Amino acid sequence: MLYLTQFSFPDGEREFDFFLGQKRTCHDSFYPFQILSRHHLTQLSFEPVTILYGGNGSGKTTAVNVIAQTLHLCRDTRFNQSPFFNDYTALCEYELRQPVPPNSRIITSDDVFDYMLNLRALNEGIDLRREELFQEYLDDKYSDFKYRTLEDYEQLKRVNLSRSKTQSKYVRRRLMDNPREQSNGESAFFYFTSKIEENGLYLLDEPENSLSPQRQQELLGFLEDSVRFFGCQFIIATHSPFLLSMRGARVYDLDEDPVRIRRWTQLPAVRAYYDFFRRHASAFEDGDDRIIPPDSGIEQNQSELVRRE
Repeated sequence: MLYLTQFSFPDGEREFDFFLGQKRTCHDSFYPFQILSRHHLTQLSFEPVTILYGGNGSGKTTAVNVIAQTLHLCRDTRFNQSPFFNDYTALCEYELRQPVPPNSRIITSDDVFDYMLNLRALNEGIDLRREELFQEYLDDKYSDFKYRTLEDYEQLKRVNLSRSKTQSKYVRRRLMDNPREQSNGESAFFYFTSKIEENGLYLLDEPENSLSPQRQQELLGFLEDSVRFFGCQFIIATHSPFLLSMRGARVYDLDEDPVRIRRWTQLPAVRAYYDFFRRHASAFEDGDDRIIPPDSGIEQNQSELVRRE
């Protein structure tokens, strides 16, 4: 599905014209001015899956944030803005094949981190409350409480509950369950699957953060299915070789000047992995999972152990 077909950023000349019209004031940053124009990135054309590849400082995160802000997409956390951000987006232009669905959003690594931190804080708070309830159970069960007025009604219910239930049942009744304990990778993967719905435009900024290689491949399959069967369009900023391999993706290399489209197998980061594993292919083919450094003495020690036995 295609919602956004094209997006144009101001070139260096338009940026220069903008600053000529500004009053001479001091600012710490003119961000996002002079970030994308430095690589002569003025226009992106989109497919159902479009990937922005590049190293730190290449501008891929800036491009994703500018597109999201210009289209007024939903987001969960604040992002790095300067006083000039809205001025910059006002100079941007875009073309739509059809209206952007209201459930469309940008998902950043900060969103995922905040979700995991909030989940951890919630669990820690519940654990602390559980300890308090253990003591509350003992205090209520063995108290000499007597019901006198309506103000004592809540305490009466607690006392009756403590005297009719075991400690564990009392605490379980008074306390909500912890959210399901998950690893960071499981929590991050769940965040993506819960936020991405049918028929939407989604901008993902480095979604591979917090995901193991296995989880990245699971996310890859989920995103491909969302495009193929559920009418989603994705614009992804990443340098993950797994996500770069998405079927039918148009990949822009923002490390190039000017920016150009490349096959994912041509990208330097992917080639680095490929060359590394080619050099070590024999280590995978000999079937020996042990990695023993040369001159480590391990082999000699093992031989001596066998002789002693």
